[in-house]
Amino acid sequence: MKVPEMNIEKEIVEASSVSADAEQGGALSTAGLAEPTEASAPAGDAAGAAKPKTKAQSTLQQLKERASEDDEAPVGTQTLRQIVGGDYLLTLARHYVGLIILIVMLTCVYVGVRYQCQQDVIKISQLEKELVDAKFRAMSSSSNLTELCRQSNVLKVLSENEDNKLIIPEQPPYIVDVSPSE
Repeated sequence: MKVPEMNIEKEIVEASSVSADAEQGGALSTAGLAEPTEASAPAGDAAGAAKPKTKAQSTLQQLKERASEDDEAPVGTQTLRQIVGGDYLLTLARHYVGLIILIVMLTCVYVGVRYQCQQDVIKISQLEKELVDAKFRAMSSSSNLTELCRQSNVLKVLSENEDNKLIIPEQPPYIVDVSPSE
């Protein structure tokens, strides 16, 4: 970007003419303050004559300090073409490149963690369905086994099978006591 050139010499001439006006008629300076003139100063005061030159030199030094080629252009000098063309975004991105990288990294981490969390939730719901199915199968198997182990069902199966030699005893079982031999 091109820095607008400042006509320093013109400003120095204006500052010295204001100082000369102040010496002659005691007029107000550009700052709006009355400057002492030679007529109002004491007759033997030599500093009164040197003061306007010192002020002009200090103004020159201030202008030189403010105007340098390294200075960025003022904010109001950007045109619509520069903004639409991307110059503004480019300078903004250069200033905040670290922050932009950090935001992109955190966004990637956020998306990755969220995806992993969704995968875990899906797997948990599948495992819960499998658990419910396994509990149902275990309960139905237990029910079928209990039904088959009933005495009435066992007798029914034995009576249907004719080549079976097992019969239902008519007397209760007899308990034989065996004493340990010494």
